Amino acid sequence: MTDFPPLPDLLLEPLVRAALLEDLGPNGDVTTRAVIGQDVRYRAAVNARDAGVVSGVQLACIAFRLVDPDLKIDVLAPDGTQVAAGQTILTLDGAAASILSGERVALNFAGRLSGIATLTAAFVAQAAGTKARITCTRKTTPGLRVVEKQAVLHGGGFAHRFGLSDAILIKDNHIAAAGGIGPVLRAARARASHMMRVEIEVDRLDQLQQVLDTGGADVVLLDNMDTQTLARAVSMVAGRLVTEASGNMRLARIAEVAATGVDYISVGALTHSAQVLDLGLDF
Repeated sequence: MTDFPPLPDLLLEPLVRAALLEDLGPNGDVTTRAVIGQDVRYRAAVNARDAGVVSGVQLACIAFRLVDPDLKIDVLAPDGTQVAAGQTILTLDGAAASILSGERVALNFAGRLSGIATLTAAFVAQAAGTKARITCTRKTTPGLRVVEKQAVLHGGGFAHRFGLSDAILIKDNHIAAAGGIGPVLRAARARASHMMRVEIEVDRLDQLQQVLDTGGADVVLLDNMDTQTLARAVSMVAGRLVTEASGNMRLARIAEVAATGVDYISVGALTHSAQVLDLGLDF
């Protein structure tokens, strides 16, 4: 289990509330209202159908509590827990109608985010024994970045910049528009505060040499390089900059990339291509 503390419910509740409003619509859960009396009480469990790392349990609890604050919820496998197929993640006691009305939103969040955490854990395992850290990107579902990046943490990965406002990341189009590596780095450093780090993307070793000669960067993103070129790049940097490998980082390639000595490996697939972990609610 990871040791990252949960985010405050206050930050997550608007996401869950919006999802519930979308699902319940203007008339509420008409099926449940028609066939289940409010006095019917049940005990239910959210169970893992497949093995994986769970995430989104906190959001699932928020969903059920927003529907009915009187539901009794016991979390048996909190976010970041490795679970086996068939293992119970949480139990619910209370009005059956409330449980049914919150079920889909709760499972949508938990299944999606557990899939991200599980895929991240697989990537992290491939880098075991090296210093390389697996990190995510901004390739997230619009509106859900905060929870998808949290799911990466639950899987043992690390967060990249959250968005465009918290770090300077100079990519190839910035370099082209600014007139080259030298001008873009000098401009970035002149405007960056002492709290703002500067990262620059290169895809060739001659570009990397320009970065090293110019100075001003804190991190270099080594983009779409083959493994041999990555190893040469790490040797050229010689610890002067933080190194990040990116581009087409498939699971099968992570071990050899990590062995080059890079500090970080960024993987867009963690958030844009993760398969939902199959979870179910059973009465």
